[in-house]
Amino acid sequence: MPPLIRAGEGSPGAQTIAAGAAAMRRDAARDLWLAGVLVAAGAAAIGRGAGFGVDYALKSLLVFAAGAALAWAALPAAHPHPRFGAANRLTLARFALSCGLAALVGESFAQVDVVAWVVVVTATITAVLDAADGPLARRSGLASDFGARFDMETDAWLTLVLCALVVHFDKAGAWVLASGLMRYAFVAAARARPWLAAPLPPSRRRQAVCVVQITTLIVCLGPVVPRWAASALAALALAALTLSFAVDMRWLARARRPTTESAP
Repeated sequence: MPPLIRAGEGSPGAQTIAAGAAAMRRDAARDLWLAGVLVAAGAAAIGRGAGFGVDYALKSLLVFAAGAALAWAALPAAHPHPRFGAANRLTLARFALSCGLAALVGESFAQVDVVAWVVVVTATITAVLDAADGPLARRSGLASDFGARFDMETDAWLTLVLCALVVHFDKAGAWVLASGLMRYAFVAAARARPWLAAPLPPSRRRQAVCVVQITTLIVCLGPVVPRWAASALAALALAALTLSFAVDMRWLARARRPTTESAP
């Protein structure tokens, strides 16, 4: 059997791959550090201006650091390109904005309606930018499994943050957190039932439910929306999300059945 070739040794192709991976990691590290600095500076300025105190900036930065660490760990194996890419930078910006929103949970506000409108505008910008990162990645030729996963996890995180804010602004009960936690419960269940981790086919229904979920939660946060209406809207969105997960789980169970039946 021929000896294994280490990255950076032997053939010019291996050296090119190793050089590209190193360049990508440098590019990604620069973008992650820059985003972290901007999160810290922006959160500190917001904290001072709104009277939140230093804890707001610390919460924003800690949440960002945790997400950045997870992204960095997943990057080398799933992004086979020499650059981090503009699409991933856009997703990173979305994640950074969501960290600022997440840090509002637990804060008290002197002008609740003003803060609520700021949250609605910021969340809307974060959601609208989601429509750009996928096409941008494909046009630039830098689409990857990492980019798709980064985008999906940012959407899931934003949903959880918005659910927490809906509860924090007293627009619905704690039950609304089920919408934000459902994705993470599904991932946890897949560890116990590996068949749940099988890849799913692309689905317009799944994309539409995600958009409806995030849009509904943003609407619920609007100061002009009364609590009863926000609760009703959130309940309908939760029902749609539950149905969507049920459809996917049914598909996964059916896809698993032939393998199970043919096993000795």
